[in-house]
Amino acid sequence: MTTGEWDSEVPLGVVFVRHRQSTVVLDVHNRYMDLGTLGFAMGSAWLSGINLYATVLALGLMQRFHFAHLPGDLAYLGHTWVLAASGALYVIQFIADKIPAVDSTWDMIHTFIRVPAGAILAAGAFANFDPKIRLIALLVGGGIALSSHGAKTATRLAANTSPEPISNVALSLLGDAVAFGGSLLMGFHPAVLCIIVLAAVAISILIIHWIVRWFRRLFRPRSSPSPA
Repeated sequence: MTTGEWDSEVPLGVVFVRHRQSTVVLDVHNRYMDLGTLGFAMGSAWLSGINLYATVLALGLMQRFHFAHLPGDLAYLGHTWVLAASGALYVIQFIADKIPAVDSTWDMIHTFIRVPAGAILAAGAFANFDPKIRLIALLVGGGIALSSHGAKTATRLAANTSPEPISNVALSLLGDAVAFGGSLLMGFHPAVLCIIVLAAVAISILIIHWIVRWFRRLFRPRSSPSPA
């Protein structure tokens, strides 16, 4: 239908109402997509602090097999070489994570890997947005990844002081489950995971604070009894 046909056959009021309805629908859709992007950004950053390779592998597989459409540059996680690298590194981590001495060293080294990776994943989700938005996502994503990584490292370090191996293995498997389960939830309901991340960051800060106080009491020098 041409413009002239619209002017002659359709009343102007109807055209205006239709235009207003389509604008509202598009605006609601865009806002939903922005909330979904925020969920992917915050979720991927938070999960990367727990288990980076499992998160990248899970998100990449969902993108590869069209179970989810990752926003921005996160779509590159579905490439073959990314899946191969993350899969191989996840297998190595799965083994190293079960050995207490190796696990603590692994977590310390990955402070310089998980946190920057979380920041990059968060910024990558906003690749199609304004550069200022991407910079904010980079900074916030790094902070979120640091909170989850710090809570995990402190918890595992406390568990590694115990001589029995069950707690260490159980926490390792729990971290894997959170990474894969969180990635699945993010793929289908990113806004829900966004809310969970906000609560988890607050809980992580409390966990880190509590464990630091526990270590201080544990290694505090005991005063020797004064001679009579």
